[in-house]
Amino acid sequence: MSIIVDQAVYQNTIQLQIKLKALNEKLADPAIHSDLELYKKTAREHSEISKILEFGNRFITHIHNYQNNTELMAAGDPEIADLAGIENEELETIISQEQEELKLLLIPKHPDDHKHAMMEIRAGTGGDEAGIFAGDLYRMYSRFCETIGLKTDVMSSSGSERGGFKEIIFSVEGANAYGILKHESGVHRVQRVPDTETQGRIHTSAVSVVVLPEAEEVDVQIDPNDLRIDVYRSSGPGGQSVNTTDSAVRITHIPTGLVVSCQDEKSQLKNKTKALKVLRARLLDNAIQKHHSEISAQRKTIVGSGDRSAKIRTYNYPQGRVTDHRINLTLYKLDRIMEGEIDEMIEALQLAEKREQLAALNE
Repeated sequence: MSIIVDQAVYQNTIQLQIKLKALNEKLADPAIHSDLELYKKTAREHSEISKILEFGNRFITHIHNYQNNTELMAAGDPEIADLAGIENEELETIISQEQEELKLLLIPKHPDDHKHAMMEIRAGTGGDEAGIFAGDLYRMYSRFCETIGLKTDVMSSSGSERGGFKEIIFSVEGANAYGILKHESGVHRVQRVPDTETQGRIHTSAVSVVVLPEAEEVDVQIDPNDLRIDVYRSSGPGGQSVNTTDSAVRITHIPTGLVVSCQDEKSQLKNKTKALKVLRARLLDNAIQKHHSEISAQRKTIVGSGDRSAKIRTYNYPQGRVTDHRINLTLYKLDRIMEGEIDEMIEALQLAEKREQLAALNE
């Protein structure tokens, strides 16, 4: 009777205990409060390590208990040895399970996971029905974000004639927003009977979703000389003064040709600020996508490829199901999912990514 302890998992957990102690001392130092960015970074790291050690400390305790029981079994008292042996049989199963779960928890997070996110939803094939479904997806994500404490703010939108959106861009602010939502990028397909369908035929439409990490000024340096900024009169709904003044802003990044427009606010300054926010996120994303291309050329992954042209999910209304094609997960609760209950899908995708990363490390 014995267990095989993965020394890398054990030593990494011990190192996290040491690191958490150092972070506690750092956060207790009054000097750190004079540097807000350093304080936020340290507090975030402290929170992440604490969550891992809630699990890791139990793992270490169980190993120590197992070792103590093994010594008792060798001490010679038959009655104590039997009790220690029974407990160790239970500990073997517990330690084995904890060790596998800790392997996943100890995989380093992507450096952008903690950031706010920028989401872009665009109607694709399917005409008016695609626009309506784009609106449905925006509502789904908005409700999900609200339930987990993330704040959404529309940056730019273009309405569809029969409802919904041709395009909507919105920010998502809160802890780990990008890490939570990043796997939503891709083509979302809907199968249902549109309201305009007179013969009851099922139509298939598509909507593309892109999730970007929000870029800070330190992430992306933009030379003002590289920008062409045009102002114009807003169009469409938005209040009495929105489309009577030159408040809409269009920013062109000359080196890349990227164009961002914003007209949702009445203030030209607010529209410019939002447009720059979107532009920074897209410039950062260009660099990330280039990096993804280099990685995927070496190794194909299921959920970590960053391929936005791939069909990732189907929402089938007649059958009441949602299927994520990357991980072959089907949930028969479409009505609840469209009300924002997508946590089960997101958690399954996060776990699949961790397992991919673990497989890559083992290779």
